[in-house]
Amino acid sequence: MAFEFEIVATDGNARAGLLHTPHGTIPTPCFAPVGTQATVKAVPPRDLKDLGATLVLANTYHLHLRPGEDIVRNMGGLHSFMQWDGPILTDSGGFQVFSLAQINRIDADGVTFRSHIDGSLRRLTPESSMAIQEALGADIIMAFDECPPPRDRAAVEQALIRTHDWARRCREAHPDDDRQALFGIIQGGIFPDLRAESAAFLQSLDFPGYAIGGLAVGESKPEQYATLDATLPLVTTDKPRYLMGVGDPDDMCEAISRGIDIFDCVIPTRLARHGAALTADGRINIKKATYKADPRPLIADEPFDCYTQQFSRAYLRHLMIAKELLGHYLLSLHNLTFLVQHVRNMREAIIAGQLLDYTETFLHRYRGTI
Repeated sequence: MAFEFEIVATDGNARAGLLHTPHGTIPTPCFAPVGTQATVKAVPPRDLKDLGATLVLANTYHLHLRPGEDIVRNMGGLHSFMQWDGPILTDSGGFQVFSLAQINRIDADGVTFRSHIDGSLRRLTPESSMAIQEALGADIIMAFDECPPPRDRAAVEQALIRTHDWARRCREAHPDDDRQALFGIIQGGIFPDLRAESAAFLQSLDFPGYAIGGLAVGESKPEQYATLDATLPLVTTDKPRYLMGVGDPDDMCEAISRGIDIFDCVIPTRLARHGAALTADGRINIKKATYKADPRPLIADEPFDCYTQQFSRAYLRHLMIAKELLGHYLLSLHNLTFLVQHVRNMREAIIAGQLLDYTETFLHRYRGTI
């Protein structure tokens, strides 16, 4: 089989693994930069490879609307289209559709929605989501699910019925093969009993991997961690576990310690566009006047291997104040490098049996300023 997951070391509940795919091996835990429209904003694939990214995420909803999955397929699939030869993961499109609540209509079969680009009426079902993702050609694809408000139990219960039925239909529409691994998505909001129900049902379908969905969508950090505590012990240990949409450095410490293997999030590039940089001492807003004549690089007190280190905080502030695109690029490159290296450091700490020391030291410093 082209897909295989092996665990090479454990430290408590944390795991260091290797996820083998048709386009290369992903050392886990790993952070996947988000390339919504087949591009990680402002950062070319060459630089993603150089900074150590091993997995990139692309967005099914956006690529379906523009340029269309048929064009991507005819151009050789996502790997050729975006010139990224490493592993790619595509989401199902469900989160984007459900986030557009004012322009969608949900029924038992799927979702009817209007394109945010041209207003055209579109239809997305479990079967069409599978067909779109197959045409896009990612290595890892996601089942079509419904992501409800995490604290609304009635909405979560109703969404769980659809999510489970749609997961079954996705499994039937996309059986195991050597080209794509289909992950199921465990939902259930912040309710332990619903998470348990979802974990049990999805594992009965024997997916190659499992995602924890419906978090980082409005719940508090303690609620997020408690939900992981309630859910992860119920998920098989021999398959990869993917926490969707989580990318804060402290959340990664908490989640990896609990047994998560894969992350994705738009945080690094979104923060960069607003002038924020990630550091071990928390986020800094480079547009503040205090950095106007600051000669230091963003990471000033320890070695940090990133091209952005060549530039002073004063210069980066100038670029952002002047609205120069180079500022977006340099801060995006920095933030992505910070997160990829942070997760790599935790992987090395797991292998060395020193994860607790790493996370306690990191969290004490990081949370002291945010």
